[in-house]
Amino acid sequence: MCRHLAYLGPPVAIGELLLEPPHSLEHQSWAPRTQSSGVVNADGFGVGWYAAGDPVPARYRRAAPIWGDLSFADLARVVRTGALLAAVRGATLPGADGEAAAAPFAADRWLFSHNGAVPGWPDALVPVAATLSAAELLGLAARTDSALVWAVVLHRLRAGAAPGPALAATVREVDRAAPGARLNLLLTDGAVIAATTWGNSLWTLTWPGRTVVASEPYDADPRWTEVPDRTVLTADRDGVTLTPIEEHAP
Repeated sequence: MCRHLAYLGPPVAIGELLLEPPHSLEHQSWAPRTQSSGVVNADGFGVGWYAAGDPVPARYRRAAPIWGDLSFADLARVVRTGALLAAVRGATLPGADGEAAAAPFAADRWLFSHNGAVPGWPDALVPVAATLSAAELLGLAARTDSALVWAVVLHRLRAGAAPGPALAATVREVDRAAPGARLNLLLTDGAVIAATTWGNSLWTLTWPGRTVVASEPYDADPRWTEVPDRTVLTADRDGVTLTPIEEHAP
């Protein structure tokens, strides 16, 4: 199913966000609290982050569970960033494409994650795939529902859509093709975050100069706020805006 998290703010060590909190993303990989499907997220993990002065993010991804990667624990202790997107994966089809299927997906300056699943994959999404060019289909990052959803989002971004509308339009298109799909999408370019809620949980934590968007709270801070279902979230370091998806997409 997956759990994911995005952060914008002053530079911090990656581990401060992903490993150290009492209900960190690492903890959510084996004991999620608000996940609507599945009980563990042990089919891989990944983190993408931005370095000062470089708009293209770096990534570290593995097909193994986050708790078993000692190299990542060491990396997360020393790498600092002011913007990241990370995810732990519970695969729709276990084993599909391994590391290549682990979020975050990346292209241009963007990082992307999908928390959810598309019923009837792959047949249900044939009409959606037909809207992409042959080059876009051949360039899919993996043979998964999440990778195709990412390709559709990226197509809209490259055509000039803003992040929030690109996510909202994709959610509506995929839901029409596969009713009952769970489509919590998360996107960042290191300056803004966009996300959707469609069938799973999402929370925000904001304080001056910092914004966290996450599948579920990683600690007991009372400032965590749950995002209503069927909402588009847009955020930067100064705050969060919430809009019903219906106001973004036909």
